Amino acid sequence: MKRIISQLIDDFHERELPELSLRNREFPELANKADVIIGMRRTGKTFFCFQRMKQLLSSGIPMNQILYLNFEDDRLLDFSVKDFQTVLDVYYSKYPENRDVKCHFFFDEIQSIEKWEVFIRRLLDTENVQISLTGSSSKLLSKEIATSLRGRSISTEIFPFSFKEFLRHHDLFETAPEHFSSKTASILRKAASDYIEIGGFPEVQNIDKNLRTEILQGYIDSVLLKDVVERHKVSNIVALKHLVNNVMTSPCSQFSVNKFYNTLKSMSIKCTKNNLYEYLDHLLDAYLFYRVPLHTRSEKTRMVNPPKIYVIDTGLLNAMTFRNSVNHGHLLENMVFMHLRYNGFEIEYVNTEKAYETDFFARHPITGEISLIQVCWDISNEKTFARELRGLKSAMTELGIAQGTIVTWDEEKELDDGINIIPAWKWLLN
Repeated sequence: MKRIISQLIDDFHERELPELSLRNREFPELANKADVIIGMRRTGKTFFCFQRMKQLLSSGIPMNQILYLNFEDDRLLDFSVKDFQTVLDVYYSKYPENRDVKCHFFFDEIQSIEKWEVFIRRLLDTENVQISLTGSSSKLLSKEIATSLRGRSISTEIFPFSFKEFLRHHDLFETAPEHFSSKTASILRKAASDYIEIGGFPEVQNIDKNLRTEILQGYIDSVLLKDVVERHKVSNIVALKHLVNNVMTSPCSQFSVNKFYNTLKSMSIKCTKNNLYEYLDHLLDAYLFYRVPLHTRSEKTRMVNPPKIYVIDTGLLNAMTFRNSVNHGHLLENMVFMHLRYNGFEIEYVNTEKAYETDFFARHPITGEISLIQVCWDISNEKTFARELRGLKSAMTELGIAQGTIVTWDEEKELDDGINIIPAWKWLLN
């Protein structure tokens, strides 16, 4: 094992780091805490680490002060927890001078090694190193990290490309434009149309649609198999797949386990309610779905009103639905939700006392910023627009919030009562 580790270290120090699209995320790098990169499979967690390595090199840190190991390398199949000390011994025997300087260790897919957290805690306590960990969501979830490292870690969630990252990846705009000429607006409209269709997973950005659909469907299969079935020993695959299909075909909607249980029962599919609750929790833990509760101070009221469920990426939604059955309003609402989630907002939906609904009550836990947002694909239909406007005004009045936003696909205007109507291609640049 010593020879293999030595070879892996040499291989890394001689390799060129891959070209990558810059992500709008930063490593916290707090003293005596490990950085843990979490998120759904294939969102770009490893490449985010490469981005940090390039930043370190650009700041003058020599390559030999950076250590990277991928524990899914087939040469490390026999690696066990006792071999972690060998990693340190080999590394510092190569670079003894690094004992006196801060080094940066990146461990990819470390969850493959049993009791890895014991080594990481010791490393934090005894060595002058900044540690970054990544891993598949099947074993390296934020909840488990918090338990395993007992407050010794801080998590950064990686999502599919945001709209601004999408623009940069496709060489359209390096930074978000501040002025919107006719040409700029046209480019942004086309980009938003591509973004809502393709989604933000890095691997599928520049490939044929049919192949993209196949790859994205493979992502979902991988989550189901590795993050749910294998990890949680789920045996009722039929009920699990029906649950996923139900959410995928009706995203942005309230999801009642009781109603879904009755639906399965009518189809003669056996599954307990408790199992359905567990399956949904597993899918949330794997970052495939997100739950949005009702905005209320009453826990009882929140419990009796089903949460709305959103999907991590519109590209996944398109890959799982027939073209002629796509609901553009749901795609836009899901895209708006993920933009809020990407930017760290805590999100709830609103049902007013008059039974009017507003899609999002979003509050930022750090800045305290509060936004009320309604999503409407097309406001040209007077009846639809009146309903959406009524819901937003009712929420503004009931919650005492002076400003509200309606995000549309391509319409813009400012109303007299503090409501701003803005197209998605512009709102996503905020």
